[in-house]
Amino acid sequence: MSTALDGTALAVFLVLFGVVTVVGFAAARWRRPATLNTLDEWGLGGRNFGGFVTWFLLGGDLYTAYTFVAVPGAMYAAGAVSGWFAVAYTILVWPLVFVLMPRLWSVAHRHGYVTAADFVRGRFGSRGLGLAVAFTGILALMPYIALQLVGIQSVLQVMGVGNGASGFVKDLPLIVAFVILALYTYTSGLRAPALIAFVKDLLVYVVVLVAITYIPIRLGGFAHIFAAVKAHSVKLAAAAAAKHTASGFVFVPGHKQYWGYATLALGSAMALFMYPHSVTGVLATRERDTIRRNTAVLPLYSLALALIALLGYMAIASGVTTTNARLAAPLLFRQMFPSWFAGVAYAAVAIGALVPAAIMSIAAANLFTRNVYRDLLRPQATPSEQAQVSKLVSLVVKFGALAFVLGMNTQNAINLQLLGGIWILQTFPAVAFGLFTRWLHRWALLAGWLTAMVYGTYIAYGTSTPTVHHFAVSSAKAPLLGQTVYIGVTALVLNILVAVVGTVILRLVPGTVGADETGHADYLADAGDPGLQATPILLD
Repeated sequence: MSTALDGTALAVFLVLFGVVTVVGFAAARWRRPATLNTLDEWGLGGRNFGGFVTWFLLGGDLYTAYTFVAVPGAMYAAGAVSGWFAVAYTILVWPLVFVLMPRLWSVAHRHGYVTAADFVRGRFGSRGLGLAVAFTGILALMPYIALQLVGIQSVLQVMGVGNGASGFVKDLPLIVAFVILALYTYTSGLRAPALIAFVKDLLVYVVVLVAITYIPIRLGGFAHIFAAVKAHSVKLAAAAAAKHTASGFVFVPGHKQYWGYATLALGSAMALFMYPHSVTGVLATRERDTIRRNTAVLPLYSLALALIALLGYMAIASGVTTTNARLAAPLLFRQMFPSWFAGVAYAAVAIGALVPAAIMSIAAANLFTRNVYRDLLRPQATPSEQAQVSKLVSLVVKFGALAFVLGMNTQNAINLQLLGGIWILQTFPAVAFGLFTRWLHRWALLAGWLTAMVYGTYIAYGTSTPTVHHFAVSSAKAPLLGQTVYIGVTALVLNILVAVVGTVILRLVPGTVGADETGHADYLADAGDPGLQATPILLD
């Protein structure tokens, strides 16, 4: 398919991108406090977002540009096992959020915590364990931010921007877009992505609704689409059988894929709200009940995601041909939509990159500032100094991700993102279990985390495909079980076993249990509740 410059689509894209840029800089004046020079104001939006803003912020935070290109791309290239699991795990995640995040909000609100690592350090009295959680968060976020750039790259490529150019000229549009993002995030903090999320979600929902009605009509209906995909699957299976290999495309998961599919969905759900940008969105809310109300309605995004995933099957039915699966949805838009609406769809993807990239960079900067700079380097750092450091680190993080994407093979970013999910899941015992009990010993938790990080990385390194030699897939044969399961879940089981056994041993050593600065606070009630001190709930 031709990727010559589409001037009409580019013009629409630039207009919408310009609107977002104006909104991003204007956000500095939205609900403007006396100063933005504190992490509460710059990094958490004043902890004052209500239900309406939180709806868009969390939606924009979790459903990213890479979601828009990767999920349909996975459906296009490999079928339901690789693509549809994302729908399953975003359904599973909300009960976990409903149980865990209000408790985290309460203790963070009471003690002024900005990150999950703050909570872990305070809960278990261990700077080392808090630093491990912070390190994991930053490590897992870097490839995640890079993948947002990959999403923008995809739509620029399909629009024909920079095609035929080379070097700096080819990359200039992407560099300009990220410089603008860096500037308004620096000036406006979390308020910028919160406001931009309104525009982003409006565009996404419009594009999805049009796509799932207009494209099937042009293709002869969903029955024809699924018939075409089934025929495609049979054709690939026959070709693979002739070569005595297995087909990489799965139309409907069979019993051999059940364990891999289920554990990948469950592990991804457990990991999602361990990511620092998810925690940042939660801690920015005004009230505990805001989280609960949003948890009840945010599954609507899962419905939208299911429809987005079907774009991959529509691309197959429409005859889109590409060896780069992440281009499947953008190429589908170019083929099926008039140029002006294709420009709207491309803008939805690109703006869908800006919101999560901004929040992720802020979250990573907050982790560095609070849990490395303040805890280890300058314990006496003032709130203003912490905010300034966080602003500067957010710039470093963004441009580091930009350099990564421009200087390395895109496949490396994808591989590291798969690895990031395995890594961030290993913070679950310290954060999630810590919300209910501190029986687990801080040193045992640290040992479990380290063991799982090494094991998960080693096993992931050993996975391969015919085209990717290392870190190719996120599932592998589990020891003893003999089934292919998500590596992150296997590592988590090992993590918990080491933590439990280590705790039993270490609790026999007097004086090794760290102090709990959260005390016996009631994690189930809002901070400031007049009945809070009278009826504490002991969590130890």
